[in-house]
Amino acid sequence: MKMPGGRSGILSLSIKDKAVLYSAYMPFITNGGLFIPTEKQYKLGEEIFLLLNIMDEVDKIPVAGKVVWITPRGAQGNRSAGIGVQFSDQDDTARVTIENHLAGSLESDRPTHTM
Repeated sequence: MKMPGGRSGILSLSIKDKAVLYSAYMPFITNGGLFIPTEKQYKLGEEIFLLLNIMDEVDKIPVAGKVVWITPRGAQGNRSAGIGVQFSDQDDTARVTIENHLAGSLESDRPTHTM
């Protein structure tokens, strides 16, 4: 996953690999969500805006969401620092696109990065 710097308040995330998408996606969160690796400090409940580029999709997907969990730098188990972002219920484009890319993979028992 690559997150180039951008305008303040707008995150940009590119996921080029299905395995990375699988480990970052959080289907157990209402409306779906993603784990976004970042060193930037966020607060729970903070609203964010994300431009998401998934694998071979031509267009970036604009996603509104909010921070629902925080993994701080130096967390146990060598977990990556970052935030869990819940997608807004206003638009399910990101969730549908991700689930289409992961069709069949979400039912597997393979552990994910976020668990």
